[in-house]
Amino acid sequence: MSQELDYKFGLLGWRVQVARELAFVGRQRELAVFRTALHGAGCSVLYVHGPGGIGKSALLRRFAQEAASAGRSVTRIDGARSVLSPAAFAVEAEPALRDAHAVLLIDAFEQIRSLEGWLRESFLPGIPLGTLVVIAGRLPPDMHWQADPGWAGAMEVMPLPALAPEETRVLLDCCDVPDALREPLQAFAGGHPLALLLGAAAKCDRSNGPSLKQEITATLLDRMVGEVPSPVHQRALEICAHAYVTTEDLLRAVLQEDAGTVFRWLRRLPFVESNSLGLFPHDVVREWLEADFRWRDPQGHAEMRDRIHAHLTEKVRTVPDPDVLGAVGALLHLHRGNGAGIGLRDAYKISEVQEAVLRPEDVGTLLRIAAAAEGDASAACAAFWVERQPEAFRVYRQDGIGEPVAFSAWLRLPEPREEESAADPVVAGVWSHARATAPLRADEHLAVARVWVAPSCRGDASAIELLHWRTVGNCLRTERMARSYIAIRDSTPSIDEHFRHYGMDRIAERPRLGDATYSLFAHDWRAMPAQVWLERLNRLNRSQATDTGAASVELAVLSRTEFTEAVRQALRQISRMDVLAASPLTRTRLVTERGGRHGRDPAAALHDLLRQAIGDLREDPRSVKFHRALSVTFLSGTPTQQLAAEQLGLPFTTYRRHLTAGIERVCADLWHYELYGAGAGADRSPEPARRE
Repeated sequence: MSQELDYKFGLLGWRVQVARELAFVGRQRELAVFRTALHGAGCSVLYVHGPGGIGKSALLRRFAQEAASAGRSVTRIDGARSVLSPAAFAVEAEPALRDAHAVLLIDAFEQIRSLEGWLRESFLPGIPLGTLVVIAGRLPPDMHWQADPGWAGAMEVMPLPALAPEETRVLLDCCDVPDALREPLQAFAGGHPLALLLGAAAKCDRSNGPSLKQEITATLLDRMVGEVPSPVHQRALEICAHAYVTTEDLLRAVLQEDAGTVFRWLRRLPFVESNSLGLFPHDVVREWLEADFRWRDPQGHAEMRDRIHAHLTEKVRTVPDPDVLGAVGALLHLHRGNGAGIGLRDAYKISEVQEAVLRPEDVGTLLRIAAAAEGDASAACAAFWVERQPEAFRVYRQDGIGEPVAFSAWLRLPEPREEESAADPVVAGVWSHARATAPLRADEHLAVARVWVAPSCRGDASAIELLHWRTVGNCLRTERMARSYIAIRDSTPSIDEHFRHYGMDRIAERPRLGDATYSLFAHDWRAMPAQVWLERLNRLNRSQATDTGAASVELAVLSRTEFTEAVRQALRQISRMDVLAASPLTRTRLVTERGGRHGRDPAAALHDLLRQAIGDLREDPRSVKFHRALSVTFLSGTPTQQLAAEQLGLPFTTYRRHLTAGIERVCADLWHYELYGAGAGADRSPEPARRE
């Protein structure tokens, strides 16, 4: 119902009014715009919008006081209590039509948004010229206002932001919140006025803190989100809160329902924003929705997270190279709460630094930055590698001015070369470590990440962020990489901890370039392949108490000779599960990818894998005789090879030839799976044994 403002309060009314005035902080820009319009020098219509609880109604009350103090009559319409028809609205707004100096305040406009077109085209053009209209709602005005030149100078749109940190401190002062509670309350509320006030009101009741916090969160979500149309919409909202950004393809992958419909619903929510990457909620709403979902349905939250994780992992592997950074940022965003300590900004924000492929004209800048950052010896190494592997380099430019601030290189090293080790002590240290541990196998290579950051930009979070994302992307996308190394000058305990968190340990080699000593951090991708590495990171976001199981065990990295001998031994003992359990094959990629790391008994997984490899020989007409020899010898329980030959009706020498060839074929097929993964077809071409 409309009402003319009346300050003839009783004593209780004045007390309430004074308390509200004391709790009103900030909003100086909005008040300045209103005062300018109030005195006839600004717009005629002021449109304020923001999510529920952000303070729109409180701001309108202050506008009403300012207008009354200026001697202007005030009419208020509350959209939450008004009849949804133009006639009913006109009746409530009638006092403003009679007074050329009136102020009309319309609150909760999202509730009567069906009137927006009529208001713009019919009602507002008919009000007296001196009338000031303020519209406040959760949603921004539709595009017709901005597309109409007639409204360009008559209307001003103001999104209402969260309170600034200094404003939240003033509000907490007014609410007499103890110092010990201020930091956690500010962290929880994120500058949201209603959250701050609810938390301040509950400050003395700490006996049931967690339940009280959930109660406050539920109240805030009811106010911010309101009624959700269906369970599918609720799940979409939870995905939007958890993911880096939300797109239709993400919704399709996780929901497997009408992604287009719920995506359109999400983008219309007042607390959801968008950019070129997709949709994302306001920070504080994201945290509330996340906390509420984890508390309300831990199992459902974990399942949703796993589906998002799987989808984003696949994107990192398959997107074109220019899209790698965004895909990696989305994936790492899921790990933002696992104690990584890498200081990632919210990844949905557009970076201030942009990555590009190195151009010939950038080489001079690269060498200058390398010399300034790490000395002439490092610059000489950069010059050496940019001549030999220019495709390995990326440049990071300051957005807007195009000035390079950092460079990275991802060096691919298939074999040790004297000239490379002589020119770059870091590479010499890498090869020294590789030879002393597990040598490269056929077609494998090492990779070394090098970075050079301009001294003036070492504290630039956006540049460091992109360098980190590029390294992770290279690790997850590079095929046939045995180990990766990262060279860091002036390593610190915090840097060491960061790399350990990501499964990279500092090795003993400490190469020197000029006067500087470098730390080398290494990861063996044969011992912990990308999928296992990602699953380990994924679990770190859950309870540390459950961080156990086969996936936590590093894989065995065997040479081909060792691998072949292990397969021969396993075939001879295929019925002995206790013996298979001790086989080094149970800790290879071969077995873990076939189910060992998902909770299956590794010995059983190896047993099934050997039987399948023997069975696969039936598919090739050339190897059917090998299949028969292996089946009778290892799967049928035949006690001796002589009896096996008799059972097959073969001369013993022919049987032995078939058995030997069959074992070699199984070893070759399983070796192929070990190197290339379970999804790769077996290599049926004859291949001479290699010595390693």
